[in-house]
Amino acid sequence: MIPLQSLGGRIEAVVIGASAGGIEALSVLLPALPAESTVSFFVVLHLPRDRPSLLVHLFERRCALPVREAEDKEPVTPGTIYFAPPDYHLLVERGRQIALSADDPVHYSRPSIDVLFESAADVYGERLLGVILSGANEDGAVGLAAVHRARGVTIVQQPGETLMPQMVVSALQRGAADFVLPLEQIADLLQTVAMAQPCSRLPT
Repeated sequence: MIPLQSLGGRIEAVVIGASAGGIEALSVLLPALPAESTVSFFVVLHLPRDRPSLLVHLFERRCALPVREAEDKEPVTPGTIYFAPPDYHLLVERGRQIALSADDPVHYSRPSIDVLFESAADVYGERLLGVILSGANEDGAVGLAAVHRARGVTIVQQPGETLMPQMVVSALQRGAADFVLPLEQIADLLQTVAMAQPCSRLPT
């Protein structure tokens, strides 16, 4: 288990994955993030593919950090919340650059949590924190294991408080969770991570 006190200044990016019940969970986590944070946040929430996302509109009025829908080939800006757009996988590339992909769905999902988490683990390694929230399929379990293998920090929402527990249970079955926490404690941990002064970055 990673001690909480070791996280100060360590985390450069946070990846968050959710599906059914995810908007309610994100409504607790994202507004808690402080405006002065330099940590980048990437969020995949399973969405209908055939209509525009309203997530930026929903959260930009409630969050102290800037909220954007990710765009292909844009550089990652510290202290920003990025949402994956509908019907595109969201990835992070070497050099801290965003990429969007129309590759096949993963677990019937595009965007896929696994795709984001695996790409971010390759780029950020131990400077990455991954969070799996409520959802009704297995997407995210493989990705969270990739974050764990890269020596990043991994968090799973406590199954008993989720609207749909399958996603968090699938992640837990892989044994890759450093912390299993209720939403309020995840919010506190993210706030602590977000407020910490970052250490010098690892090479890209």
